[in-house]
Amino acid sequence: MIQVENLVKRYGDHVAVDGLTFTVEQGKIYGFLGPNGAGKSTTMNVMTGYIASDGGTVKIDGYDILKEPIKAKSCIGYLPEVPPLYSDMTVWEFLLFAAELKKVSKRERKEQVEKLMQELELTQMRDRLLKNLSKGYRQRVGLAQALVGNPKVLILDEPMVGLDPKQIIEMRDLIKGLAGEHTVILSSHILSEISAVCEHILIISKGKLVAAGSPEELQKMMHGAAQLMVTVIGERDRAQEVLEGMSAVVQYSFEEGSEEDSIRICIETEESVDIRRELSVALSGAGMPILSMNRSEKSLEDIFLELTEAEEPDACDEAEPEESENMEESDEEAVGKIVEADSEIGEAEKAGTAKEETNAGDL
Repeated sequence: MIQVENLVKRYGDHVAVDGLTFTVEQGKIYGFLGPNGAGKSTTMNVMTGYIASDGGTVKIDGYDILKEPIKAKSCIGYLPEVPPLYSDMTVWEFLLFAAELKKVSKRERKEQVEKLMQELELTQMRDRLLKNLSKGYRQRVGLAQALVGNPKVLILDEPMVGLDPKQIIEMRDLIKGLAGEHTVILSSHILSEISAVCEHILIISKGKLVAAGSPEELQKMMHGAAQLMVTVIGERDRAQEVLEGMSAVVQYSFEEGSEEDSIRICIETEESVDIRRELSVALSGAGMPILSMNRSEKSLEDIFLELTEAEEPDACDEAEPEESENMEESDEEAVGKIVEADSEIGEAEKAGTAKEETNAGDL
């Protein structure tokens, strides 16, 4: 459904996206994970055609976003980190406006908007001004706007930022329900969001893809996925002799224990190998009583930190949005993304063939 190959984007001397390559399968939810400044939002802006890349290609359902922008964009529903809302419109007015911009036929607009409002539980907010909505409801309206026109691909940039715990759970459920009918890419730097919603994870660091796969696959990819923490009474040299004789042990380290004459041993083993029974027998045979033994798998947090270690945010990419004294002006700037796309479509319709007009009409 989505193919990104050798994508490059620079801001002056700063390389925000550096040779990024990945593929997204149809009907699944992908998590785009990385620290602030890793290049996530820049990549999404290039994928949606909002900004141009300096190299590489992006294909949406087979259409190149630069060579065939109208056809490619007709497949995309985009929710930026700041939802593109006109604050002086009601929910109903704005969604009808979005449907008109996306060239939904007149006979289908009201029916489609009504359906989306029911699915996203916005019916009770139908006549409420957008500027009077809570953050959670504004995110719902933004998601509804992205779904107008029933696009094949949904690109959601930090959709749960600023929500309270209850709203986050509700938004997760909404996004999960989109799988199958839509292909979803969800960007976030919050690990719990990604692990709770996504089937596949793409981890980006300094503009490069450093890992990809399901949470389980990522754990297997990481060296020494299983960890064992053991506290024993005895000397390090003797414990080292025991560990060196065990082939499943990948590496280990020692530190002082909290009790007298005790040492703590952190052991990493080969994946899916449980050495607790063998280790207990070996340590007992060496005259080293075991005070405690705990086994754990590396969490997504551990993997993320290991892969993105020493990552530093860059001011050129994904900076926090500046606060504006005139929030209405800020909203209008966001809506400019939709208006700009609509103008482009209009120009294509005037110059294009009847077939191209039909393709644009699906937008």
